[in-house]
Amino acid sequence: MQAHEHSHSHSHGHSHVAEDMLTVEEAFERIIASFSPLEPEEKSILDCLGQVLAVDVNSPLDLPPLANSGMDGYAVIQSDIKGASSDAPKMLKVIGTVAAGHVSSQAVQAGTAIRIMTGAPIPDGADTVVPFEETDEVERRQAGRTLDEINIASDLPMYCNVRPPGEDVRRGQLVLKAGTLIRASEIGVLASLGLSRVSVIRRPIVAILSTGDELEAAGQPLSPGKIYDANGSSIAAAVIAAGGVPRILGIARDNLEDMHRKLEQVAGSDLLVTSAGVSKGDYDIVKDVLTQRGSMNFWSVRMRPAKPLAFGHLNYPSQKPVPLLGLPGNPVSAMVAFEMFGRPAISTMLGRGALARPAVEGVLTGPIYNTDGRRVYARVEVEHRDGAYYANPTGPQGSNILTSMSRANGLAICPADETSKAAGEKVTIIMLDWNEEVDI
Repeated sequence: MQAHEHSHSHSHGHSHVAEDMLTVEEAFERIIASFSPLEPEEKSILDCLGQVLAVDVNSPLDLPPLANSGMDGYAVIQSDIKGASSDAPKMLKVIGTVAAGHVSSQAVQAGTAIRIMTGAPIPDGADTVVPFEETDEVERRQAGRTLDEINIASDLPMYCNVRPPGEDVRRGQLVLKAGTLIRASEIGVLASLGLSRVSVIRRPIVAILSTGDELEAAGQPLSPGKIYDANGSSIAAAVIAAGGVPRILGIARDNLEDMHRKLEQVAGSDLLVTSAGVSKGDYDIVKDVLTQRGSMNFWSVRMRPAKPLAFGHLNYPSQKPVPLLGLPGNPVSAMVAFEMFGRPAISTMLGRGALARPAVEGVLTGPIYNTDGRRVYARVEVEHRDGAYYANPTGPQGSNILTSMSRANGLAICPADETSKAAGEKVTIIMLDWNEEVDI
């Protein structure tokens, strides 16, 4: 990206950086084009949840490795129980017991059976397992009789209740492809293959920098004229939720020295996310420093909230340039802009592609107003009742009203070319999360 012509004036006047007006899709495409999957790392399988396999996984063994029993019962030779019924049971001599995890030292021969537990390897000679329920074991126990012989009351087909070796996976088989998202079930598969470590696309390191003289860190006393920095924490949490690793740099003050000092700490990160300092009315300092240190674009995006946006790259000597996503300062704007552009960038670096949230169609229960021809993302609480989704606006929609974001689980869209959406109208809703406590 080419740096805009810039006077490098440090006055507190209007910005000297040219601005473009982009649709959400145009901004998205320009940003995502700068990202690709990161390099692999090898790590413990339990640490890989939510990451993507970097290599194909082929099985080093058959699963199960041996034929084993699908039931608690008796391993027998099928020809010994041919014609057996409750009226005409077949008597077999019980010559041993085999539990899961053990291998029988005895073989089943004609006229004999071995008592077997679920998952235990089938003894040599046996080809069928008769469940306890199809024998007189319970009656024998209740009568205090020994189990050195057993009556089989069912004529089962050969291989009944026998799980063959390799039924799940064969040695050398491709089990999981590179690019597979690792969930709990994939971790179970990897463990079942005996793998304790695996190669995955590494998590991106995302540096997070809040800017502004008015900000104070949470936990510190609040002096007059100051506000607590919400963006650093909310964006760090959103980075974690997206699968990234936040590197929180704190607050940069509105002076050149502090901005430069903070940006020195960004080297080696995979992405820098800043908040504030990128809109037309902002002081020049953030724009000046970013433009001095790299190739930056400052855009207006046709969306509400989150109109001002910056994107570019910071250059570092002998290190790769770091992509920079500059979010607006208002906390809701910052969160919505990160949702639209930062989260897909992280998922792209994770090897998952630029993921979109699931969207549903729902009915508005209150109006959405569009005053200036931008696409509106209204914060709503989505409910599912009577077979339909209902979107309840969560209160005042000002970009500084962070509590309305905390009450929302979705963003209802009013298109740029519509001046409003009325209660009762259908809208598209981007689901930020699904309420796991309620079946929707």
